[in-house]
Amino acid sequence: QVQLVESGGGLVQAGGSLRLSCAASGSIFSINVMGWYRQAPGKQRELVASITSSRNTYYAESVKDRFTISRDNAKNTVYLQMNSLRPEGTAVYYCDADVIEQRTVTPLHYWGQGTQVTVSS
Repeated sequence: QVQLVESGGGLVQAGGSLRLSCAASGSIFSINVMGWYRQAPGKQRELVASITSSRNTYYAESVKDRFTISRDNAKNTVYLQMNSLRPEGTAVYYCDADVIEQRTVTPLHYWGQGTQVTVSS
């Protein structure tokens, strides 16, 4: 089994910054893509950013040039640096990962439990 644990959420004023972290633990052999999603009240969960094991990145148009995703493969951790936050960024942020566990070859998909980010205007 694999667990993803997020941290770093909180309350911030518009224009401020937060850094989210998500650490994966368990019987991990390797991790392919890691990503961050968010879900605002009454809305569908949406992809914010993702990063491959070779550090190719993707960003949603709404966060380009403000958010930066990075990862530390040695620590099985993904980060999301969020700058110039806007009130519409208020949501629960979830990390996800495609994990190849030890003694397997098929990647399995895991979600973290989510961390609340609230941006006040």
